[in-house]
Amino acid sequence: MNLPTSRRSRGFSLVELMVSVVIGLLALLFATRLIISGEKNKDAAVGGSDSMQNGMLALFSLSSDATEAGWGLNDPMVAGCDTVFADTRGYVLPTAQRGGANFTPLAAAVIQSNGADPDVISFNSGTSQAGAGSVKLTADYTVGNTVGIDSRGPYAFSDGDVVVAAPMTPGSGRCTLFQVSGFTVPPAAPGILVGTGGRYRFNPLAGLPTAYKQNLAYVYNLGSPTLLHFHTWSVANGVLLLRATELAGAELAGVSVTDNVVSIKAQYGFDARLPGPKPYDPNPGADGMQITTWSSTMIDADHDTVIGSPGDFQRVAAVRIAVVARSKNTERPDSAGRCSTTTVRPTVFAGVAPAGVAAAPVQVNVAVPGDSVPWQCYRYRVFETIVQIRNAQWRP
Repeated sequence: MNLPTSRRSRGFSLVELMVSVVIGLLALLFATRLIISGEKNKDAAVGGSDSMQNGMLALFSLSSDATEAGWGLNDPMVAGCDTVFADTRGYVLPTAQRGGANFTPLAAAVIQSNGADPDVISFNSGTSQAGAGSVKLTADYTVGNTVGIDSRGPYAFSDGDVVVAAPMTPGSGRCTLFQVSGFTVPPAAPGILVGTGGRYRFNPLAGLPTAYKQNLAYVYNLGSPTLLHFHTWSVANGVLLLRATELAGAELAGVSVTDNVVSIKAQYGFDARLPGPKPYDPNPGADGMQITTWSSTMIDADHDTVIGSPGDFQRVAAVRIAVVARSKNTERPDSAGRCSTTTVRPTVFAGVAPAGVAAAPVQVNVAVPGDSVPWQCYRYRVFETIVQIRNAQWRP
């Protein structure tokens, strides 16, 4: 009888079953590793794409602002002037240091350097088609809502335009930004009215808080308030923010431009050669302005022994801008809870440009306050550019 043999042929032996289980587990292990590796590669690719897109958008926004900076503010009487400024919608001019004290410069570019932390960067320009068109004060101004001007009248000035009163000698007094609320009517002497309320948001008071002497001050037209480009860029909690005078709702707190931007940095490119024949002449030679020094803060570029004087702002030939963006997704930490995706903080401004000008590198703090994930778990990309402040060279 063949019964035992028939029973053995009906299934697997225990050894065969164990071998099959081992082979299946090995296949599952390899498949799992393949999936995990694929996910890691996908996260790295997606994270790189996110940081590339956000970083390029941020850099484009900043560089576009820098390209237009200084229009209408390039006259030596205005550029770098300590300016009285008030806005009923809450926009505030950034401060700088001069002689150990804070002041509010009206300049093409103002950088509030914060060391390794994100900077606060402002780019300013007007939009008047008259550019630096101006009229002279022909009467002393001490108080009141009428500013006496040249008998020729305010050519190309309109009701509501934003204007700046500035002393003829740079650094001899404060400038005042205000709005034209109307004009005197003949036979009264030509004058600009300074009224309050309604659409005159830059006139919180009737009249000017600063006194000016006749024939020793000018009034410059910056154009319509709806097109006044006073922009301040900053970073908070990994988000690039913009405060702007012409964007409703963005004057006080700012609006979000793009996320996953952990830092913005900027440096002035000074022409620090010996000055020309006038104390405020930024062009030491006939070859125009040149970058000779990079600095994150103001220096005595015009050699007048005062750091942050109007002449120093007028010697800013270019700005160097850097944006540091991070990946949206984090890398997984190891079994000990540590990440090694990024082990060294990024360094910006390390390249020598233009040739022969020493670089001033800065290592950037990329940690976001309040983030529960260590900064080492992210991937970072650095974007840099140099933008010429072209309006600084186009002076009346």
